[in-house]
Amino acid sequence: MTAMTIGEAARATGLATSAIRYYEKAGLVPPPPRRSNARRYDVEAVGRLQVIQLARDAGFSIDETRTLFTGFSPAATPAERWAELAARKLKALDAEIALRQRMKALLKASFQCGCVRFEECQAYMGRKRLKAAS
Repeated sequence: MTAMTIGEAARATGLATSAIRYYEKAGLVPPPPRRSNARRYDVEAVGRLQVIQLARDAGFSIDETRTLFTGFSPAATPAERWAELAARKLKALDAEIALRQRMKALLKASFQCGCVRFEECQAYMGRKRLKAAS
């Protein structure tokens, strides 16, 4: 199969046809040649769509995914490109995980005082803050 329709490319990649059109519009996929006004995708285009899907599944934004293809020297290997973008994404992900862990701890630990009214909690929290500051 040398020239697939957009539907065939969608089935081959597991993507919706609308996603393929969106990636084309976003500049991630070069506009494919057309035959009878219908897009025709070759094996290389399907491979590129699969790389895009992998990047998106890994959490890369559209801009980051575009950088994977066009934001490096042509001499940079795919592995070098991926490693640089992955290092940035991992750093951001670690910060996000730390934030979510702090949020989880606050959700579990807050309002364990047994107070009946918020005024009691406010006084308790005020005393606690003043004690910690001194």
